[in-house]
Amino acid sequence: MANETMEDFEKELSNSFRVIKEGEMINGMIVDINDEAVTLDLGYYAPGVIPLSEISDDPDFSAMKDLKIGESVRAVVIQTDDGNGNVLLSLKEANEVSAWEHLRQLLEEETIVTVRIKESVNAGVVAYLEGIRAFIPSSQLDLGYVENTQDYVGKQIDARVITVEENNRKLVLSAKSVLKEREAENDRKKMSMIIPGSVFEGTVESLMPYGAFVMLDNGLSGLVHISKICMKRIKKPSEVLSVGQKVKVKVLEIKDGKISLSIRDVETNTSDIVTDVIEEFDYKSEEIPNNPFGALLAGIHLDE
Repeated sequence: MANETMEDFEKELSNSFRVIKEGEMINGMIVDINDEAVTLDLGYYAPGVIPLSEISDDPDFSAMKDLKIGESVRAVVIQTDDGNGNVLLSLKEANEVSAWEHLRQLLEEETIVTVRIKESVNAGVVAYLEGIRAFIPSSQLDLGYVENTQDYVGKQIDARVITVEENNRKLVLSAKSVLKEREAENDRKKMSMIIPGSVFEGTVESLMPYGAFVMLDNGLSGLVHISKICMKRIKKPSEVLSVGQKVKVKVLEIKDGKISLSIRDVETNTSDIVTDVIEEFDYKSEEIPNNPFGALLAGIHLDE
């Protein structure tokens, strides 16, 4: 016990004579927290003082709530003597050293983080991550266009780090990246539940020269090729369809995340009709009554 006491005494004596330099990173134990500063025991002849302005830039951070007496923290020396016999320290500068390193790791690993929007600024909003001010452009706030960024202030959102530039103190986040990923996963789950041959209600979203895109009632979108729109030959989908029109479609195929649809097969059940006609009538075109498929079967002669 005597040896331990002597060792402790020698350590304290050594610490009291050590020289602390500006810019140095030092450890200290919190011994007091008040409305003006946090005081540290540095094991030094002078205590360390961290003004509230040097604790964090994050407006959500509270020294009274987020720090505890007896807790050990690391801080950067700003002044070796603040004029009152104290060592002036900065907790936020010390935190930034590790914060930027962690932010680079979040960028590399594409980690999803949760942040709270603090304010709306020109062309975007501001949040804080690891105590660092982060910018989220309007184009990265949602999947669609965001007209009023003020509506997001106070909200918590999930985002990813997309830009980390410590030298320029530039940190950029994206919520859109997370939303797109989740939307894609949700679409994959919906597609896995669709069986080819199923019939859905849908709405024509857009018309292209090669076909029509239809939004199904489950939120998925698929393509009806121009050849699958109707029985008659058409030059363009707009001849028989219009945007916003309600239609019934049959799922033909799901491949590579794309859904192939048909309106024609739902309206006519072409394959079934052709089969019935062939089975019901003799396979001689001249014996086929006046039937819409007479021309289709004309010329078919099978041995009796």
